Amino acid sequence: MARRAFYSFHYKPDNWRVSQVRNMGVIDGNKPVSDNDWETVKKGGDPAIQRWIDGQLDGKSVAIILIGENTAGRKWINYEIKKAWNDKKGVLGIYIHNLKDSNGSQSRKGSNPFDAYTLNGTSLANIVKAYDPPYSTSTYVYDHIKENLATWIEKAIEIRNKYD
Repeated sequence: MARRAFYSFHYKPDNWRVSQVRNMGVIDGNKPVSDNDWETVKKGGDPAIQRWIDGQLDGKSVAIILIGENTAGRKWINYEIKKAWNDKKGVLGIYIHNLKDSNGSQSRKGSNPFDAYTLNGTSLANIVKAYDPPYSTSTYVYDHIKENLATWIEKAIEIRNKYD
């Protein structure tokens, strides 16, 4: 079955790293939003942003939270996690701090964004997988994500289906 992914991430610091993951070609993803399009959406305020996110999640099988240094705790990241889970989509996280950005820099590992939620008294961080590639070299991190992404997606959907 063809899977379609929604990618959730903190735009400013991580868009270069995220583009590497999205361009791997492992899975169909949502169309990247340009800076200009995003500014237009933001001008409509919170209701417009929420409608845009809801529309982007529609028809997707999985939400992939690409975890950078400052991803956890962001308002719209939190909304995307909650919306995807409540819409019965697979949800997973991938730490991307060791992928290089456009300047060739890596960042510090961020906190797990799933720590903010509980499900029947259990932290969502203990249910949803957040994968941290076991390498510090950017090219190895990239290869690890590319080799495992399809499997991680199937696992996320399997996990989510246990909680219907």
